[in-house]
Amino acid sequence: MAAEDSPEPEKPAGTDDDTARAQLFTKWDITEIEYSDPSTERYITVTPIAHTMGRHASKQFKKSEISIVERLTNRLMQTEENTGKKQKALKIVREAFDIVHERTEENPVQVLVRAVENAAPREETVRLKYGGISVPKAVDVAPQRRVDQSLKFIADGAHKASYKTATPAAEGLAQQLIGAANYDVQAYPISQKEEKERVAAAAR
Repeated sequence: MAAEDSPEPEKPAGTDDDTARAQLFTKWDITEIEYSDPSTERYITVTPIAHTMGRHASKQFKKSEISIVERLTNRLMQTEENTGKKQKALKIVREAFDIVHERTEENPVQVLVRAVENAAPREETVRLKYGGISVPKAVDVAPQRRVDQSLKFIADGAHKASYKTATPAAEGLAQQLIGAANYDVQAYPISQKEEKERVAAAAR
């Protein structure tokens, strides 16, 4: 009598399928991302999903639960050329990540997290009125707003680097990410952060 076929052994946790699900763009590992700023850590979410179809839009603070990569992509869409073009913006981010990896030999997701932490301003100014006179007052920036401002600076820097120039958008974004991650004061995100903090320091 022929021996019965033995059942296939179950795959242990951490198999190739699990690994693929934990990779952004099926390429970049997100399981060992390190954070250096504890104040913004809970607002910088890293997931393997870069397009959630706007599922966070119904609740005010849900944006902090979606991937920081998707939030950067959404910021890139806020220009005349990319408005409403999510796939085009995702392609720019994907190509920028390849450039970042080629130049730094680091995980580009880790570079993005470090860039967001470095470009996040700690102080800014508000306008207070005293008897009809506007007076600037320095205030601390909330952690969620710090991340929002950092993403704005990075996206604006990428737009300025590539608008009406021969520099491709992905190249411009990669330059901003690398510059911010290295805390290069010549990079647009870091220069904007330093300017905000300088104005706030003068208004103390």
